[in-house]
Amino acid sequence: MAKRILALIGEDFEDLELSYPVLRLREEGCQVDVVGEKAGHVYHGKYGVPFESDLSFYEVDASDYDGLLVPGGWAPDKLRRYPEVLKIVKDMDKEKKPIGEICHAGWVLISADILQGKTVTSTPGIKDDMRNAGATWIDEPSVVDGHIISARRPPDLPEYMKDYIKVLFQKA
Repeated sequence: MAKRILALIGEDFEDLELSYPVLRLREEGCQVDVVGEKAGHVYHGKYGVPFESDLSFYEVDASDYDGLLVPGGWAPDKLRRYPEVLKIVKDMDKEKKPIGEICHAGWVLISADILQGKTVTSTPGIKDDMRNAGATWIDEPSVVDGHIISARRPPDLPEYMKDYIKVLFQKA
C-alpha cells in the first residue's frame, strides 16, 4: 500500500519547499494530500506559483497518514495559529510519524511544542526561536533526529528529501 502524506499549505508558502517535496514523494509512489484552511482553494507561493489544496485541515485525521510535510515561507506564521494544524502536528509527533520541516516551518513545530530536546536546523533567521523552544540548533543542510527531519532552505532540498524518504520508508 502506498504511503499517505499530508503537506500543509497557506498563502505565501515557499514555492520550492512545497512543490519539490510533493513531486519527489509522488515519484516514490506516495499519495500526497495538500491541506490548507480551505479545500479546493488555490494558494499562491511567495513567488506566485499557484498550488491547489486537496483537503481542508479541518477534515483530516492524522491517523490516516504516514507522514507530514511543513514547507517554509511566510505561511507557517499563519498556519501555527490554527488549533487544527497544531493537533495534526502533535498527533503525528505522538505516533512518531515522519515530520519534515524546512526554513520557517519550524515555527509550526515550535507552536505545537514538540521540539524540546530535539536537534534541528532551519533558516538561521529563526534559530533563536528554535533554541528558545528547547531544541539544539545546528547549521547543517539536513538534520534527522528520530522522526523529525529538518532543513535550512531551498538549496538543501535534495539532501532533505533523501533523508525524509529514508525515514519514511524505514517505518514500513
